[in-house]
Amino acid sequence: MTALQDRVAIVTGAGRGIGREIALKLAGAGAALVVNDLEDEPANGTMAAIEAAGGQAVACNGDVAAPDFGERLVGAALDRFGALDIIVNNAGYIWNTTIQNTTDEQWQAMLDVHATAPFRILRAATPFIREAAARERAEAGRPRCRKVVNISSVSGVYGAAGQSAYATGKLAIVGLTNALAKEWGRYNVTVNAVAFGFIETRLTQAFEGPPATIEVHGRTHKVGFPTEAADALKDTIALGRPGTPAEAAGAVYLLCSPDSDYITGQLLVCDGGRQ
Repeated sequence: MTALQDRVAIVTGAGRGIGREIALKLAGAGAALVVNDLEDEPANGTMAAIEAAGGQAVACNGDVAAPDFGERLVGAALDRFGALDIIVNNAGYIWNTTIQNTTDEQWQAMLDVHATAPFRILRAATPFIREAAARERAEAGRPRCRKVVNISSVSGVYGAAGQSAYATGKLAIVGLTNALAKEWGRYNVTVNAVAFGFIETRLTQAFEGPPATIEVHGRTHKVGFPTEAADALKDTIALGRPGTPAEAAGAVYLLCSPDSDYITGQLLVCDGGRQ
């Protein structure tokens, strides 16, 4: 039996990069997946890859920051699979500028996607978590160990110039992690966070000439680093290179697996060793 057989997992932002690799990793270990992305095509691609490998998946696409999305996402898991065991709050993006140029809209957008959206998803999951724990305790004497992994960033832990809004959102999710670990311990739920450093994704791509960009809600956002800056950043990493999305997914998988059943309220920094 694989480690996550009969488990049901939600992974937000699962259409690309780290989120996709997390979803594939959990599915490869036997979990049924609810995958999410802002856009249909990438999320549906992840779902198809899981199904092609013999796994089970359903897509629940849309904006995680929408006020009603938490209920819709949790509902998708319960409607399709009748259970929920793992929640990985991964969805997010960057919208960088210096603080004097940061608008209220920009500030709020970063808090909404990185802190408020996970809060709403976890709040929506609470009735099922509470009721399942009570039922399992009555039947077996102890609830099943369920998992929450919230994705943070070294920008939130250590700070980063030009990322006041993003860094604040990414540190806020650590506060939520610590509080919920204490609140949900009674339900045998472990709640941890992973802070990523320089991982090779479209948000950290190196470029020559004009900056790389992504589109979010009709806005164009600059992403990545000039090649010279990316090379300099590698010198700050003990392992001497950026991580891959698959390696990043491994850190999350650790906190979703039975091997971490007595680890909760922790922040795991996955950055290759900050110099």
